[in-house]
Formats: sequence, C-alpha cells, structure tokens
Amino acid sequence: MLLTVATRLGRSIAVVLLVTIAVVALLSLAPGSASEVILGENATPEAVAEMDAQLGLDQSVWMQYVDWLKNAVQGDLGSSPLTNQSVTDAIIERLPVTLELAALGLFIALAVAVLMGVISASRPGSSLDRGTNALSAVFLSVPAFIAGPILIYFFAIQLQIFPVIGWSDISEGIGPNLQSAFLPAIAIALTEIASFHRLLRTDLISTLGEDYIAAARAKGMSGTYVMFRHAFRPSSFSLITLAGMNLGRLIGGTVIVETLFGLPGLGQLIASSITNRDLIMVQGIVVFIAVVYVGINTIVDLSYGMIDPRVRKVAATA
Repeated sequence: MLLTVATRLGRSIAVVLLVTIAVVALLSLAPGSASEVILGENATPEAVAEMDAQLGLDQSVWMQYVDWLKNAVQGDLGSSPLTNQSVTDAIIERLPVTLELAALGLFIALAVAVLMGVISASRPGSSLDRGTNALSAVFLSVPAFIAGPILIYFFAIQLQIFPVIGWSDISEGIGPNLQSAFLPAIAIALTEIASFHRLLRTDLISTLGEDYIAAARAKGMSGTYVMFRHAFRPSSFSLITLAGMNLGRLIGGTVIVETLFGLPGLGQLIASSITNRDLIMVQGIVVFIAVVYVGINTIVDLSYGMIDPRVRKVAATA
C-alpha cells in the first residue's frame, strides 16, 4: 500500500512539473514581455531593458523558471510583476467564483444526465430513448463558446431573466448569486450532460441485463425499486470516475465562459495574465489547477471501494 501511494505521489509530481514546463515553453514563444506591458507600446528598448533588470526578467526564461521552482517547492508561488500581488492571494481571491461555477455546472450536468440516463435505460429503443439520445447529441454539438452567447441572447437580453454579465457574491444574497451563476453553469454543463448520459445509459442497460436483476424482478419488485436499489449503484461506478475527472477539468477550463460572462474567476485571471505576459501568475495558477486535478483524481480512486465492494476485495488480495 505504501509503495502504491508513493508511486501515485511520484507520478503526480511529475505531471505537475511537466505541465509547468509546457506552459513556460509555450509562453516563451510569444512576443513581448511584462515590461513592455507596464511601460506601454511607445517604450524605448533601453527603458524595457532597464525594467527587465528591475523585475529580474533579464535572465533566460529557464533560469527564471528554476528560480521560481525553488520558491514554489517552499510554498511561495511568487508575485505578479505587473500588480505586485501575491499569486497565492490572487488565487484565493478568485477561486470561490471558479469553484462555484464548476461545482454548479457539474451538479446540473449530473442531475439532468441521471434523469435522462434512467429514462433511456428503462425502455431502450423506445421513442423516449431516441428522444433523449437526440437531445444528448444536440448538447454534445454545442460547446461553451457557442452556448454562452446563445444563452445570453435569449435569457439575458430577450427575456431579461438573468444578468448579461457580472457576478454577485454570495454575501449579497443566495438569489442574486445563483442568478449570476446559472447561465455560465448551464453553458459549461451542456457537453457534460451528453457525456454523462451516454455513459450512464450504457452501464444501466448492461446492468439491467444481469441475472440478479432478473431475480429481483421475479420476486415482484417494481421497476423503479429495481432501478434505484439494485441497478443504479453498480452502474454509477464509471459515472463517478468521469465526474471526478471532469470537475478538475472544469476548474481549469472556465476561461471562455468567465470571459464571456465577465466573471472574476481564475479563468479570466489566467486569460488576462497570458495577454499581459505575466509568466509568474500563469505558472502559479497552472500549478494550482494541476494539483487540484491530480488531487481530485486521487480521491476518486480512493472512493472506488466505497462505491463498489468488489474493489475492496481486489485491494485486500493485492
């Protein structure tokens, strides 16, 4: 068990390092620097060079990365050369918005997908099944950058039910907060609904064909009882795995939605940091997101035994 934990920890650290190296490599290819952003387009090369020296940007990109990595290992993600704000403080300030958006989007996706999956699996091949499959295909074909403007146009501009842009903090009331978060959450939930529905439908149909399900039905149990008491739990194994993986992805994948709806989250921060060549801020956010993603996947792995007793038996005999 200790060897397994050590192996997973080593792989997780390797993943985080590779992600940060990839970010540095990609940003190094982009023209410009943070000094040019600070001084403006009309800055002379001499002024830019002087500012680079003041900010420590006159070293090579990889020397900067090594220095940053040494501090990051000690828990210091650095400070933005543009705003002088600590990267950790910036993450803490923006994280609640992104976390709420990702969690709400995942909740909506799971709720709708479970309903659609149960309906489809209850009567495979029926008109209801074909209808839910068609709806799932529509959701899958509408990515967030298309769904966002459509939702804004119909529900914010035409019907004026939700705000066009902006964010209301939960301290201002749960109602205004959910009103500002609902449309962005729907935008990121649509494709998740499609993937969750298809996976759950397939697993439920397979489980409902098992002998123990036939035995339960032979005892006179209702279809609803059999579905939720005997079939749903073992069929949710893959769904929980995918949901856990997608939550980590959603936390780091809200850039487009947060930009469209003007939300002050991590996605908008990383987008503006890339534009401003704020390498320190980008690296810090990427490390945080990578750690969260790896951590969530580890928790999902450990939760397998709680969901399916067969996993505990395998782990005990391993």
